[in-house]
Amino acid sequence: MGFLDLFSAASMPVLKVLIVTALGSFLALDSVDIFGRNTMKQVNNIVFFVFTPALVGSNLARTVTLESIISMWFMPVNILLTFIIGSALGWVLLTITRPPQHLKGLILGACAAGNLGSLPMIIIPAVCNEKGSPFGDPVVCHEYGMAYASLSMATGAVYVWTYVYNLVRFFSVNSQDLNNVVASRDQLTESLLPSSSSTVNKKEKWKVRSEMMKQQLWNLSRRLNLKAVFAPSVIGAIVGLMIGTITPMRRLLIGTTAPFRVIQDSASLIGDASIPTMTLLAGGNLLKGLKGSGISLSLVIGIVIVRFIFLPLSGILIVKGAIYFSLVHVNRLYHFVLLLQFALPPALNIGTITQLFGAGETECSVIMLWTYGLASLSLTFWSMFFMWLVA
Repeated sequence: MGFLDLFSAASMPVLKVLIVTALGSFLALDSVDIFGRNTMKQVNNIVFFVFTPALVGSNLARTVTLESIISMWFMPVNILLTFIIGSALGWVLLTITRPPQHLKGLILGACAAGNLGSLPMIIIPAVCNEKGSPFGDPVVCHEYGMAYASLSMATGAVYVWTYVYNLVRFFSVNSQDLNNVVASRDQLTESLLPSSSSTVNKKEKWKVRSEMMKQQLWNLSRRLNLKAVFAPSVIGAIVGLMIGTITPMRRLLIGTTAPFRVIQDSASLIGDASIPTMTLLAGGNLLKGLKGSGISLSLVIGIVIVRFIFLPLSGILIVKGAIYFSLVHVNRLYHFVLLLQFALPPALNIGTITQLFGAGETECSVIMLWTYGLASLSLTFWSMFFMWLVA
């Protein structure tokens, strides 16, 4: 493949995302006021509860079988590795920059969680349809690409709503909560320790430590909310996997001769609205970053370096190692998707999570503005390099 073919195949999908994102930002302007705050919130609810589950479920049901699920076992592991490596790099960034307490969860989440949902759903089909794509027949590429992207979205949603959600929740403790913890600790110590004039024996010290540990574990358990794991997109993925892998259900719903194919067709019709709507919402949310402040430039630069330099380089080593040890099946498109998962900007769901806890909402908008602005260059470069690498 020539350089121009690779550049065209890599850049066109990103340009499409930029155009629709810019339209979303324009609609969210105060002078236009089509995408106001209340409107965006309502549209976001429709995307979250209706469009995305229909998109994920219908694609998985149509393209995934039990054999293909077994062959794609490495993808959830690969995504987990992006979170682990991103978290480790984010922790290094925290030790260097020393941000405020309430921003630590946001920074770790932005470094760990990539946009494994809407961007692969847009980029992968667009790459398949571009002239000069190394992935063969566009129809077959699109079919399998949507299956990979759907599984990526579902797996990413599980990790985001278990890991990042609880990170932000844990670090969003306000000063009053901290004062309450300190006060309760002091009261506990005073009630269990004898006066300062007496000698504190080892048994009493151990009792104090054990009681304080119990209290801290109780406080932590109250902060964890594992119910958030079952986001609508995850439920849609479970339903889609059941239909795709259970033969009697598949015969009833999937295919031109299926008696209940109208259900699958309706779900696909609804799901098709998800990608453009999510992209418009992304543009509207990024507009907030122009008005935001309160986060240091070093933090933004650090997150950009983690997500667009160190993580893609780590991904090349991991995916190439998995191919070398025959952990993944021989499929260039599958390899490309695994590599792409390491080069994505932060997950848009992080903005929703910060809104839930009121911790770092403005700062999150600034991070999203810069990372998604620079992603137009980064994704073009890495997509082109990854296509050259797998071809």
